[in-house]
Amino acid sequence: MKTHNLSKENSILNSFLSELRDVNIQKDAMRFRRNIERIGEILAYEMSKSLTYQSETIQTPLGEHSTKLPKNDIVLCSILRAGIPLHNGLLNYFDQAENAFISAYRQHKENPESFEIVVEYLACPSLENKTLILADPMLATGQSMLATFEALKAFGTPKNIHLISVIGAKPGVDFLKKHFDKNVNLWIGTVDENLNEKGYIVPGLGDAGDLAFGQKLQQ
Repeated sequence: MKTHNLSKENSILNSFLSELRDVNIQKDAMRFRRNIERIGEILAYEMSKSLTYQSETIQTPLGEHSTKLPKNDIVLCSILRAGIPLHNGLLNYFDQAENAFISAYRQHKENPESFEIVVEYLACPSLENKTLILADPMLATGQSMLATFEALKAFGTPKNIHLISVIGAKPGVDFLKKHFDKNVNLWIGTVDENLNEKGYIVPGLGDAGDLAFGQKLQQ
């Protein structure tokens, strides 16, 4: 798996990431969602450079113009619920993409520090020979990303696979490298070094789903 860490270069992306982390700014849920959406747009733009392009002639009111346009059949799949703002940002740029949605959550056992990933709801078109973009804003342990990808295999074999995240942890990135082949690309806003004992990114930003949509009751 090839990792594209956008924070390694200076850009406006760093401003949006800083606002996501800031405990005072992130109290504004609408701005929090919008910042994730804007980061999704930046990640989409960078990812678009790796797509397949073909020359086409466009008719303008005054003549013809030749340009190169992307030709990938894209399926954009986001992990609910935190993935919704990120999905919107990606969809703003890949507006012709087909869409898939999948739910995945941590189910804790007796030990609150151990969990398994449960996948329930899944709606997906055929993935056969298409470009799959699998998006989850927080890449902590990497288990959610892997579990959802395994669930998507029933819908066909993609030609290309791109993973998209806003913030990740190095252990999660390393975990995915062991399970995805070298042709898979990870596009990520930034990578933090650590996970805490509960598997949350440190320093991270907290629970992206709760910050975007409000706290949920724990089952």
